Amino acid sequence: MLFYYFLSYNFCIFADVMARILAIDYGKKRTGLAVTDVLQIIANGLTTVPTHTLMDFILDYVKCEPVERIVVGLPKQMNNQPSENMVRIEPFVNRLRKVLPNIPVEYVDERFTSVLAHQAMLDGGLKKKDRQRKELVDEISATIILQSYMDSRKFKL
Repeated sequence: MLFYYFLSYNFCIFADVMARILAIDYGKKRTGLAVTDVLQIIANGLTTVPTHTLMDFILDYVKCEPVERIVVGLPKQMNNQPSENMVRIEPFVNRLRKVLPNIPVEYVDERFTSVLAHQAMLDGGLKKKDRQRKELVDEISATIILQSYMDSRKFKL
């Protein structure tokens, strides 16, 4: 996809624009979402949606925004065994791969993301009432999953 930037009235630069990476912190009731900017430099919280509307939300989102890949939090226990939520996540990921066959879907270890999200909220100075908003925790957790994925790619390059 080509994109151009106007630097003056008669001069512009053409550059390839990358697509976003979408991260999912899948939950039984609600799911946190995060995305990168188009240059894939910064991970940002997007929103939290009720899980039963997640597929529709993602399909609408990819119609409006270019998405290169989707990363989904892989719930593991401390002994490296899948957690109980995996029985819900796996069917969702399989359906996602069928519905969006051109967008790769990868798992990313999500252990400790909720703890890190709570710590980030404390460090950010959020009031106790705001820290109790589970939707915000889910969105921040998705952002941490996405940042973790982006960091792991840096080391592979």
